[in-house]
Amino acid sequence: MLIIGCDYHPGYQQIAYVDTETGELQERRLRHPEEAEKFYRDLWEPNVTVRVGMEASGHARWFERLLEELGFELWTGDAAKIGAKRVRKKKTDREDARHILELLLENRFPKIWVPTWENRDLRQLLWHRHRMVQTRTRIMNQLQAVAINEGVRCKKRLWGEAGRKQLEALRLAQWASRRRQDLLEVLDRINPTIAELTQAIEEEAEKCPEARRLMTHPGVGALTAVAFVLIIGEAHRFDCGRQIAAYLGLVPEEDSSGERRRLGHISKQGNSLLRFLLVEAAQATARCDRRWRNQFFHLVQRRGRKIAKVAMARRLAVRLYWMWRREWN
Repeated sequence: MLIIGCDYHPGYQQIAYVDTETGELQERRLRHPEEAEKFYRDLWEPNVTVRVGMEASGHARWFERLLEELGFELWTGDAAKIGAKRVRKKKTDREDARHILELLLENRFPKIWVPTWENRDLRQLLWHRHRMVQTRTRIMNQLQAVAINEGVRCKKRLWGEAGRKQLEALRLAQWASRRRQDLLEVLDRINPTIAELTQAIEEEAEKCPEARRLMTHPGVGALTAVAFVLIIGEAHRFDCGRQIAAYLGLVPEEDSSGERRRLGHISKQGNSLLRFLLVEAAQATARCDRRWRNQFFHLVQRRGRKIAKVAMARRLAVRLYWMWRREWN
């Protein structure tokens, strides 16, 4: 069996590998992608098992596909836990590769759950729609600024038929007029795209029983339900709601010692998109559910609106988790 510790970078990787039968240790630096692909393809043999360990990275999709094609095992590890297990203060690419190899050999490698390829592709759908909506919001804000500068303050009415005519009828200078025209053209192109992506998400929600169950909760739509299912992955990975909240970065940072207990802002670890969607969905739930609304305004009076939004988002995340795990409707 061949075990490889890989310190992965976007342009290259430093590896340390050992053959468990001979005990021979070797090190190499491989450029991406040609040199690395040639090296791993040359390793392939019918009866040889190869295990590669690396830290979680967002730029290694091609490398993961290559190892899957060759039938090699890929263990992805928690970067923070790998760093915490390091004893020596010296840190180089070679030391990192050796450290990962050592963890693999000693069965101390902090392996994490990795979503499937289909899961990752559907996440791209969510992110694409999210970024398109952000782009549309920026465009609409710029057009609102153009209108306000000319004394037209329509707010949401600006996007109706009458408001659009009023915006187009404004007398502007040459380049201000060109800016308005270009922004309106981009807005007209982006709206159908967002509608198409939204329809695709709703279709995916209909295919997923877990998402349909979560959508029975007040204030939770197809986007939030699909995102929750995709990012959590498997409900049994977590033992309680507190772990869900920690996984999504909805718990406070803590720096306590002795009798002194200090809690800070939320950790904001985990997926930022799902955290954003939960905050939005929690506010929608408070608008349509009387008990949630009472609790929300109670928290607003005690802690302020910002903290209340996050607290309700955490409560919603825990509620959705138990709905999924215990199959509640």
